[in-house]
Amino acid sequence: MPCMLIDPSAKYRPYVPLKIDNRQWPTKTFSKPPIWLSTDLRDGNQALANPMTGDQKLTFFRLLLRCGFKEIEIAYPAASDTDFNFVRSLIENNEIPDDVWIQVLTPAREDLIRRTFEAVKGAKNVIIHMYNATCPMFRNVVFRNDQAQTVKLAVTHTQLVRELADKYSAEHNMKIRYEYSPETFSQTEIEFSLEICEAVKKTWGKAGLGDERIIFNLPATVEIAPPNHYADQIEYFGTHISEREKVVISLHPHNDRGTGIAAAELACLAGADRVEGCLFGNGERTGNVDIVNLALNLYTQGIAPQLDFSDIQSIIEIVTQCNDLPVHPRHPYGGELVFTAFSGSHQDAIKKGFEDQNIRHEKAAAAGEAQIWDMPYLPIDPLDLGCNYEAVIRVNSQSGKGGIAYIVKQNLHLDLPRKMQMVFYQVIQEISDREAREVTVDDITTAFRKTYHFGGPKYEGRLALRNFRITTEGSGDLPNGVGGDETPPDERRRFDGTVVVDGVLRVIRGDGNGPISSLLDALRKHLDIQLSLREYTEHTIGFDQGARAAAYIELVPLSPDVKDERRAAQSWWGVGLDSDIAAAGLRAVLSAANNAIGDRALPELKLSVGFDTSSGQSDVSDAIVNSLNLTLPRRLQASFFEVVQRATHASGGQISYEDLTKLFQTTYGYEVAEKARISLESFTIEPIGSDGGRRFNGNLLVDGEARKVAGEGNGPLSSALAALHTMIEGTLSIREYSEHSVGAGSEVKAVSFVELLYEVNGKKESAWGLGSDTDITASGLRGVMRSASSLPVVLKAA
Repeated sequence: MPCMLIDPSAKYRPYVPLKIDNRQWPTKTFSKPPIWLSTDLRDGNQALANPMTGDQKLTFFRLLLRCGFKEIEIAYPAASDTDFNFVRSLIENNEIPDDVWIQVLTPAREDLIRRTFEAVKGAKNVIIHMYNATCPMFRNVVFRNDQAQTVKLAVTHTQLVRELADKYSAEHNMKIRYEYSPETFSQTEIEFSLEICEAVKKTWGKAGLGDERIIFNLPATVEIAPPNHYADQIEYFGTHISEREKVVISLHPHNDRGTGIAAAELACLAGADRVEGCLFGNGERTGNVDIVNLALNLYTQGIAPQLDFSDIQSIIEIVTQCNDLPVHPRHPYGGELVFTAFSGSHQDAIKKGFEDQNIRHEKAAAAGEAQIWDMPYLPIDPLDLGCNYEAVIRVNSQSGKGGIAYIVKQNLHLDLPRKMQMVFYQVIQEISDREAREVTVDDITTAFRKTYHFGGPKYEGRLALRNFRITTEGSGDLPNGVGGDETPPDERRRFDGTVVVDGVLRVIRGDGNGPISSLLDALRKHLDIQLSLREYTEHTIGFDQGARAAAYIELVPLSPDVKDERRAAQSWWGVGLDSDIAAAGLRAVLSAANNAIGDRALPELKLSVGFDTSSGQSDVSDAIVNSLNLTLPRRLQASFFEVVQRATHASGGQISYEDLTKLFQTTYGYEVAEKARISLESFTIEPIGSDGGRRFNGNLLVDGEARKVAGEGNGPLSSALAALHTMIEGTLSIREYSEHSVGAGSEVKAVSFVELLYEVNGKKESAWGLGSDTDITASGLRGVMRSASSLPVVLKAA
């Protein structure tokens, strides 16, 4: 059975509009904020199921001060000992700044007025706020007073307030202002509201200018008409009250119709000077007007509201803890979702808006002009409220590729090409459909890393780049990154690099007209991966020394006909990031190739050590154990395995045990007669200081010339490195060191394995070296010198 009436006019009467000729407020605009008064501690507190404790009220009071309120209604002190004692505690503990006015409320009753003055005794700046109800319903039904009796009640008690104000001001050096509320103003005949306020003003007799103005608070105690009607009432009152310059017109709108904000704004345009309200609109029934909302509405119009909400989340925390009421997720400015877009079209607009605004702001900054905020769907910059952009775009089943691309850009700094956005969008949609929930930022970034094998060893695919060199046929070596795919076709490039293939280091080589095409050629020759480049884009991330290149590549199946490649339906995208632009492109190729190969088998490495079966890294290491009795560190095993592959490239991967042993010895300088570039002739190690330090004094042969060097460190190796630093540019550091003994009895000797890292001019390179000696210290030092000799160290002038 329906409850709502078919004809509600049989039960409810509409409001009666005022007849005003030549209204002024509809054509006015805002130019300054009103005076703000927070009534959270009084009107807001009385509306709580569990009113605030004294400690909570103190916390809230301090918050209001932090926000910048200069007028705060702190209590109805005659209502309870709790409120009375709270007022006293603020005064006695000097909690009230000298420039802040506290306001206290009292009804028009003598005993309560006297109790109210006792509560505020000794405060510097006080507003005494007295009220009595004036509308016909309260006059006729609640109090059974006629208009004359209602005026008399207000006048008699205003006289008492004046007498007590004079007395307390003189005795306690207080400044006391007076506020009178014709309670239920918006339901009162406008002429009667004026009559009672004129009588009160005359009785008060002290209305002046500035802080001596009398405050007439005109509440919409219950919102019963649209906001334009309240504006009409305020304009009428303001144009008919006498001595307008001596009057502060104050608003106290409630939100029963859900238009409290609009009513307050229109009433301000109609001439109001002051607004009473609560943070986030707490109050009886549907609440008082929301001062946060009003203030930030002004802020978005370029008007400083004189209130500070720049850390809105911490404000919400305190308000919700004290009031035990949540802030709705869709609450203007403060709600969890107010800066969030789930819709694909909204997300796309916001993404494009940020991109365009960044360009506009750069131009404005260069020209010394204001950087104006102008964004789709975001009337205020979340950063101004202490929020970030992380929640601006959130993803669910309604979201689109633009929003997902925005999150990738914000969190991974990758600006995906449009076609790649579409492909990755399908990945996220599949997750959203499967999980039937919002897809988080972590979901998206993790899915991106896994899909494109992006972000370090944790996400590596079956193929991963370890190192490479690009050379030009007939022109010598080129540094990494010189000569991209735009190189003229008559200049051929060669890729020579090490790639991890299913956990095994593989040396592969290929030729092309640039780094990318030569890597694709290498993948075809060595791994039977038949792919061709269809699209390539790049951009820079960061600035100066920290800048890195991001490359995006689309690969398609290789075809004899280029037209078939261009219109291929199947393709795979990849992304690469590196400080070197060439390396970024190569990483992107392998990222896409990983997706292309899936889990299909790849050709095995063709390497045979002394026999016809396929040999791997462990076989090569075992051969060195058997021939030289050396147990290689794992990283050295990998390094030498790469060396063997390069050395056997021309022989189809064939190498004998004897040649393998010689290759190891010559590569790492193990028991070879040939002098290294830097060789140790003699040395002494001396203790220095009391903390175990050492001094290395050495005679070296450097490029055939004798040099004496010295250095200090906390041990033999570190002091030797310090000595080397005196004659080289850049720095050397030990990346790995291990040792073991070889032989037995009097024939035993120490073998040291040393990997040094060399850094110069922002470039890094590492190399292994071996040293052996009956003296373990000499063994380590010889390993350091051999490793340094294998690196392209730049010598200082002798």
